[in-house]
Amino acid sequence: MIGISGPVFRPGDEGYDAERRGYNLALDHRPAVVVGATGAADVAAAVRYAAEAGLGVAVQATGHGVSVPTDGHLVISTARMKGLRIDPVARTAWFEAGVRWHEVIAAAAPHGLAPLSGSNPDVGAVGYTLGGGIGLLGRRYGYAADHVRRLDLVTADGRPRAVDAEREPELFWALRGGKDNFGVVTAMEIDLVPLTGLFGGGLYFPGESAAAALHGWAAWTRTVPEEMSSSIQLIRYPDLPVLPEPLRGRFVAHVRIAWCGERAEGERWVRPLRELGPTLIDSLRELPYQEVGSIHHEPPMPAAAYDRNTALRELDAEAVDLLLELAGPAADAPVILELRHHGGAYARGPRVANAVGGRDAGYMLFSTFLLEFAPLAAVREVHAVLHDKLAPWSTGGSFVNFLGIDDTTPELVRACYPPEDYRRLAALKAAYDPGNLFRVNYNIPPAAAR
Repeated sequence: MIGISGPVFRPGDEGYDAERRGYNLALDHRPAVVVGATGAADVAAAVRYAAEAGLGVAVQATGHGVSVPTDGHLVISTARMKGLRIDPVARTAWFEAGVRWHEVIAAAAPHGLAPLSGSNPDVGAVGYTLGGGIGLLGRRYGYAADHVRRLDLVTADGRPRAVDAEREPELFWALRGGKDNFGVVTAMEIDLVPLTGLFGGGLYFPGESAAAALHGWAAWTRTVPEEMSSSIQLIRYPDLPVLPEPLRGRFVAHVRIAWCGERAEGERWVRPLRELGPTLIDSLRELPYQEVGSIHHEPPMPAAAYDRNTALRELDAEAVDLLLELAGPAADAPVILELRHHGGAYARGPRVANAVGGRDAGYMLFSTFLLEFAPLAAVREVHAVLHDKLAPWSTGGSFVNFLGIDDTTPELVRACYPPEDYRRLAALKAAYDPGNLFRVNYNIPPAAAR
């Protein structure tokens, strides 16, 4: 392909299957062509080619955020774009689109700095941030997108642009929260925070204590300061030797803790949780930020997963009882349930406004399940019932980074944003991508096309 120095893969080529697949295997993509971009020039050439050939453009770094099939379209793989710089004086990081959070964390750590990364350090840092970025420091510092300083991207006209609050401020607003609807981001610069570690880890309660754990955690979250970020997961672990022995084949309520204040104060705050009952594992400790992936301990290997999410205003006792009925140990349902505590800095707008939605949420309800353990139809039905029944507690919104393969309709994508912000995004889409070249995603159609 003219102008591209990286590899190009088409169906039947050696390496095509490895290149097209990502972390979430729920969709078996068959793109017409995959471009293994090595830099911004490759991205620009690929975008121009797609426009001339009438192909939609999809972007993939790690493939965690699977959306719609890329069949017949062009995929730009940014995984080879690994440039990364830390400025310890300015407390910033600049990185290209193939960099994963664990790489940023490792580079920042020697300077006593940390990024606002998420629960899984193996996720691509750029894609995560463009969708908002709900992380382990979020209640203290807000969304990762709130701390973006500059973006380098290629827009639908094949033109490289440098965008910040002064240069093209409208596009800068839209990109931070609008995901990959406005171009292919090739690099970004973000703020880092002065932090070397956390007091954190997990409390794993047995299934017979799940009700006490969930009710106790929900009540506890209404009292904690912003330095405390937490979540709880209800999960039935398979009986596999790779798992810690106390968890194998058991239903578990897993409370996750990330406290970014003084350890002694953090210990005081988690004491009420420890008093909820005996635990199978208590891994709370002072840990370096490079080990924050151990808090959620998410599986590293690719798998096919079905996901749904709902933004909740509140989590009262009635809602907790309903969640236990639908996804607790007695339900034996094909669902892994997670609740993340929001509020705090999430609810406040950043210094430079952006398009990130969900600031009115007190909690995020996230459900997932691995499709190797249950058929898609059964999983889909159970999750639909779960989220429908929690509608009375919902804000009516959801979070774009946690959308799943059933969440690609315009109505569901629109629910990720306040109505006035969505109208503004659609108008900007019409200005920067009127032909909807970037449509193989959680799409925001151009205003004129609606």
